[in-house]
Amino acid sequence: MLDFEMVEVMTFDCYGTLIDWESGIASAMGEILRSHGVRLEKDDILELFAKLESRIEAGNFHNYKTVLAKVAEGFGEKLGFIPHRKEIESFSLSVKNWPPFHDSVEALHSLKKSYRLAVISNVDDDLFAFSAKHLETDFDWVVTAEAVKCYKPSLNNFYHAIEKIGIPKERILHVAQSLYHDIEPAEKVGLKTVWINRRHGKDGFGATPAAKATPDMELPDLLGLAARARRF
Repeated sequence: MLDFEMVEVMTFDCYGTLIDWESGIASAMGEILRSHGVRLEKDDILELFAKLESRIEAGNFHNYKTVLAKVAEGFGEKLGFIPHRKEIESFSLSVKNWPPFHDSVEALHSLKKSYRLAVISNVDDDLFAFSAKHLETDFDWVVTAEAVKCYKPSLNNFYHAIEKIGIPKERILHVAQSLYHDIEPAEKVGLKTVWINRRHGKDGFGATPAAKATPDMELPDLLGLAARARRF
């Protein structure tokens, strides 16, 4: 049973949990595909994105803008077209325009009243700065892949965050949508977890690879978390 009285800090994945990256990815890549006469359904775009991104992130470290550029090139290789340089650059910077989920700002503001909040994200510092503006929240800590020089599901990102926060991990709760990037590795380092199942009722794993994990709580959205964790 998850005891919120034990929690001092909530750490969040950003993209997929707070920011609607699936809509952002599908919109940005869909525009490129249409310009080359390629028709691909949203779920197929997301599935191919998941395969390409996870493979690139598992190799030598590149900043996230470079990862996205390589993903755009990978779409071209898989689907038989060559994306233009401006299209690659546009996709690599599209994170700036990825929207927050409808409940993110309200839920974060509610949780901020009772907890210190942190982000552990597979992103560059400058790109997250744009997302932070969308989220309208001052996070107490931000741990990016650029800072750690590796990507989740590496355990290093979580160990780095725990060290930076500086409190016992038993008092930290990790909140995320991706079983692959977040819930499974967070469990391995000993964190309690809440799975925000943004794909509740949908088939497949969307923009993340398939994975199995056992979160301490599963909820369909962040407002549900805010309601359960409210202290006053």
